[in-house]
Amino acid sequence: MDKLQQHTINRDEPVISIKGLHKSFADLQVLNGIDFTLYKGENVAILGKSGTGKSVLIKIIVGLLKPDKGEVIALGKQVDRLNQKELDALRLRIGFSFQSSALYDGLNVYQNLAFPLTMNQKNISKKELNIAVERILDAVGLKDKMKQMPSDLSGGQRKRIGIARTLILKPEIMLYDEPTAGLDPITSADIIQLINEVQQRFNTSSIIITHDLTCAKNTSDRTAMLLDGKFAKVGTFEEVFNTDDEHLKEFYNYNFIQD
Repeated sequence: MDKLQQHTINRDEPVISIKGLHKSFADLQVLNGIDFTLYKGENVAILGKSGTGKSVLIKIIVGLLKPDKGEVIALGKQVDRLNQKELDALRLRIGFSFQSSALYDGLNVYQNLAFPLTMNQKNISKKELNIAVERILDAVGLKDKMKQMPSDLSGGQRKRIGIARTLILKPEIMLYDEPTAGLDPITSADIIQLINEVQQRFNTSSIIITHDLTCAKNTSDRTAMLLDGKFAKVGTFEEVFNTDDEHLKEFYNYNFIQD
């Protein structure tokens, strides 16, 4: 399974820039000087053990948490200085694909996808809504599931619908939180392929939070290994793990990887 390389990364155009980021909770220091740049059109996988601060980093990027020190600039905006209205506007440009898929159980697939559009585009017509939902379902390969309830879908299908609901607002940045967690290897491979298709078809820039090495290897242009509150190494997947660093070798060996 090789990552397709048909997209264009613009290294002159950072979409997220992080400098000197620190975050603690009481006496627990979670992030300890993060420096990082995500470029337009790029997928970066952030790896790390549970509790290393991967999700905290994502929450700071979208303004759900404030940093203790340091700077996060997303799409040209310094996130911690935005008021609520400005933050809401920024979040429309950043799609967040939750680990749980976060679908509304009482709404069918069509209604789940229509909801964010009707909330954010008050004057959208029924025809425009139908076209948007059909297009995005077609993009994730589930056009035939429009009238089904989330409870009738498999775990992989729910994950796809969750990604579709995020994509329907046409975000410039996608944040994936453990996209393959709890999925069998075949379904995981489908989600990995979808992440790559999203990057190419929608020209998104993405951060993929994961501890799944297969996912990281096959979706990322670069991989960043989070260790002791900092990025221990950033580079291609091979560059990160072609190392004598015992911590990185231990993480690699602990996580079984398939080519």
